[in-house]
Amino acid sequence: MNDCNDVTSFPQEALPPDHRSGFVALVGKPNVGKSTLLNAWAGQKIAIVSEKPQTTRNRIRAIVTKPEAQVIFVDTPGIHEPHHKLGEFMVETATRAVPDADLVLFVADASHPPSHEDRSIAKLIAPKGATIIALNKVDLLPSAALKTRLAEYAALCEHALLMPLSATEGTGVSELMSAVIDRLPLGPRYYPEDQVTDREERFIVAELVREQVLEQLRQEVPHSVAVLVDEFKERPEKGLIYISANVFVERESQKGIIIGQAGSRLKAIGRAARQEIQHLLGCKVYLDLWVKVKKNWRKDENELRRLGYALPKKG
Repeated sequence: MNDCNDVTSFPQEALPPDHRSGFVALVGKPNVGKSTLLNAWAGQKIAIVSEKPQTTRNRIRAIVTKPEAQVIFVDTPGIHEPHHKLGEFMVETATRAVPDADLVLFVADASHPPSHEDRSIAKLIAPKGATIIALNKVDLLPSAALKTRLAEYAALCEHALLMPLSATEGTGVSELMSAVIDRLPLGPRYYPEDQVTDREERFIVAELVREQVLEQLRQEVPHSVAVLVDEFKERPEKGLIYISANVFVERESQKGIIIGQAGSRLKAIGRAARQEIQHLLGCKVYLDLWVKVKKNWRKDENELRRLGYALPKKG
């Protein structure tokens, strides 16, 4: 089944004859602002955000419905040189989103000239005629250098539309959305208008916990962490939702770092994650976190599948 079109049909309301819809693959190297841009369009946190590279690991769809269009953004992991099975999965997830997309949105970092990774991505998306280069973080670039930087990125994809913006400041974001809609084909809505993502709440909750691990830990430990929600139960008698989640690491030493002295760091992670989860769910949450060791899980295909990474089947 086509990865972009595995959606469930539903009754269509009367739509204007020029209604547009389609799937837009967001691609780019790590830490260029794809998730920040996605959340800005969705109007809420769909994808977690961190200054650390390789934050996004799975494909995430954000559905933006307007009277004139429905845009399904497919956020993908940053394309990079993989060093383990998880990295290979992340890169394959990103590359598989390109062929089926109606439009490719190549997000790049304007504060740096094109890198080897940017040039590799440009070659990957070259066969797609419908491409926009979103040159993000122009607020970090001296105005005198903008013209040169635009020319450098324009040379990567001669057929692409180049649009400068700043996702954090919001400049150019609405203009980019208009350009995206203009380049989508005429079509129906694939999702109900009130649906904003194809991911279940369990998945987003696990990501919000991992986001706090990324925020509060340094060096290599955060990238050795996976989070899996074990229980998600409404408790009406207490007016809350009980959530139990396992935080997996690769080594015993990493477990101690996450827990911290007398459990102080794990408590801080839990407090911050609970606030984000309560904002997402709109109700009180009791969050129970457990830290467990799964040795070398990033290199083990079977463990990756158990942790929810949809690797292609063998054979």
